[in-house]
Amino acid sequence: MSKSKANKPEEASGFLSHLIELRDRLLRAVIAVAVIFVPLFPFASNIYDWLAAPLARDMIIIGPVAPFLIPMKLTLMVAFLIALPYLLYQLWSFVAPGLYKHEKRLIYPLLASSVFLFYLGIVFVYFVLLPMMFQIIPQFVPQTADFKPDIAQYLDFVVMMFMAFGIGFEMPIATILLITTGMTTAEKLRQKRPYVIVGAFIVGMLLTPPDVVSQVMLAIPMWILFEVGIVASKFFTVRLKEASEASDARNKAENEAHTAKAAAASSAAYIEADELWAEDDAYTYEEDSDASADDLSDEERSILGKDPLEEDIDDKEYLPEEDEKFFDGENDDFDELSEEEMEAELDRIEAQEKAEKKVKKKAKKRAKKKTKTPKKKGTSSKKDKK
Repeated sequence: MSKSKANKPEEASGFLSHLIELRDRLLRAVIAVAVIFVPLFPFASNIYDWLAAPLARDMIIIGPVAPFLIPMKLTLMVAFLIALPYLLYQLWSFVAPGLYKHEKRLIYPLLASSVFLFYLGIVFVYFVLLPMMFQIIPQFVPQTADFKPDIAQYLDFVVMMFMAFGIGFEMPIATILLITTGMTTAEKLRQKRPYVIVGAFIVGMLLTPPDVVSQVMLAIPMWILFEVGIVASKFFTVRLKEASEASDARNKAENEAHTAKAAAASSAAYIEADELWAEDDAYTYEEDSDASADDLSDEERSILGKDPLEEDIDDKEYLPEEDEKFFDGENDDFDELSEEEMEAELDRIEAQEKAEKKVKKKAKKRAKKKTKTPKKKGTSSKKDKK
């Protein structure tokens, strides 16, 4: 079984264990919200009355089951807000095993401050924004109309404001994360302050109802919290230093592991080469001996003993005596051969070709014999002789 196929069951089991842990965390979160919801449910009407206090006027009910469903919906949301720290703790417990020590130290204050700022946004909406809005909005009601909002629409409006300002008040956390992760610096954010202010008003326009009051009331706190985030980022200098040192140490460890892996691969290749040499020692190579030429005729020996490409060899010595007259420098004109001489010349050329083929065939047999002859006991290889 290959290594990749062997790792697949381990990866599948690891992924399944993560899914089981995630399921357990979600069940704990649901149980926590249910445990808080059960004792609050009998006081659902009182909780809704507390929520409607900034309106300071009577409301109407349109839906047939709204008197039951709307207070229950509000109570469930209150239970979720109360259990929010525990829910974030479950999320943190699921993510924490994959974080480094310096990252855990950085997350602790960020989680606590994010919960606090979310609650602060809700408090700001309930005690500041809603009373101000419901003092201004009724002044625009025509005299022919009576301003009495529906309890369902009022709840949706208030929940939307809670979520918008709760998220908007997370501006310091976003600023600190941008600086601590190295995506930008405090100096660059100060230079881009005008763009941040315009962006705050755009976010206020998108997250709040279509009125100027709520938009301005969200944009100004976001700008102030942006400045708070820049100032608070200075207190994370130590954490940033630890993060950079940990990152350098991690990169160094990865480089060392890569170097060790390359060295191990090189060592394995060297060992494999030694094994090939050891296998090569099992064979011996017989030297060419003069005895192998005993089976050759005198003419074949003369062909093998001389190289026609060498300059110091005379053509007259290499060629048979019959061909000397073709290369005689004294006579420029060659004598015409008779039919008998032509037949003898063709027979000589044919015999020479047969001799060359026989020599080549024997040379191939000797080459095969060199590669296939096993090493005999008591004999030493070339390497041992050296």
